[in-house]
Amino acid sequence: MYTFLGITLVLALLLTINATATMVSAAFGRLCKPLLRKCSARTRAEILFVMRIGPPVIAIVAIAAFMIPSYLTYEPHATDETVSWKLGTLATLSAIGVGLAISRGIRSWFATRSLLKKWLVASTRIKLESIHVPTYVLDHSFPIIAVVGAFRPRLFIANHVLESLSEEELAAAIAHEYGHLAARDNFKRSVMRVSRAALLLIPCGRSLDRAWSEASESAADEHAAQQSSFVALNLASALVRIARMIPKGQRQVIPASVSAFLAGEDSPGVKVRVRRLVELATADPRLLASNASIVRFVPWLVLTLIVVISVTIESRPQVLATVHEFVEHVVAVLS
Repeated sequence: MYTFLGITLVLALLLTINATATMVSAAFGRLCKPLLRKCSARTRAEILFVMRIGPPVIAIVAIAAFMIPSYLTYEPHATDETVSWKLGTLATLSAIGVGLAISRGIRSWFATRSLLKKWLVASTRIKLESIHVPTYVLDHSFPIIAVVGAFRPRLFIANHVLESLSEEELAAAIAHEYGHLAARDNFKRSVMRVSRAALLLIPCGRSLDRAWSEASESAADEHAAQQSSFVALNLASALVRIARMIPKGQRQVIPASVSAFLAGEDSPGVKVRVRRLVELATADPRLLASNASIVRFVPWLVLTLIVVISVTIESRPQVLATVHEFVEHVVAVLS
């Protein structure tokens, strides 16, 4: 019963802490919308990403640094406590969420690997100026411009896109993809997808996913537009041209670790992005640069500080004793 009770408590508290932190993060995100709009798109995307992955990180740190050590130190092996149906239900839901997360990660990895193999067979490697990642021209009916892979990225461009876009439009589209590469958006999207299973139980957190996706696309657009107003206009032109090339009613289903220029003719935000790019073309490129690093990385610093402080104070016996007492109260309430 000692081991079973410990595993049950770990799973139940993992879900509870994650759910609570996610709801707080989502509510905080809504309150901060006016402030976030004043930030550059890249800063906004960084903040939203940390707000999105912060809850599961905090939950894991709390369990690893406090709950497990306190249980092993203070819980008697000959415990007479039992697992109530309430505690068992929470643990079961948490176990389902963890299983779904692992399943999502595995399926996403296999999907990316399968797509990469399929595209490599149907493509030919080419060399384009100013492109420093492996680039391939792809024989595909869909107007593909996509970066595949989170750690070893490859750029794929459909043959009819290469033929249809002007040299300037193609350069602008590639500059957009370089914005995703510089921000490691494929890796971030993969992490968010793996942790998305918990949002089946905490749907309010999905708003952070949508907000990050929009911010990351805007950030990649701004990354390209920083070069010049002409690049901004050429990117807008490429967006419109590629959107018109998409077969009617079709969408390209892509894994999480793939960054695609457009996924379908009704891709959300195309009109908004074009309008924004036209505005950026008239703006001073220097104003498009991301906010100061200290502002952009404040969320990361806060998250790191939480982890460091947790690891530092968990070694104090009185802290673990207090945590164990709290867990005992939780078990009593759920009994």
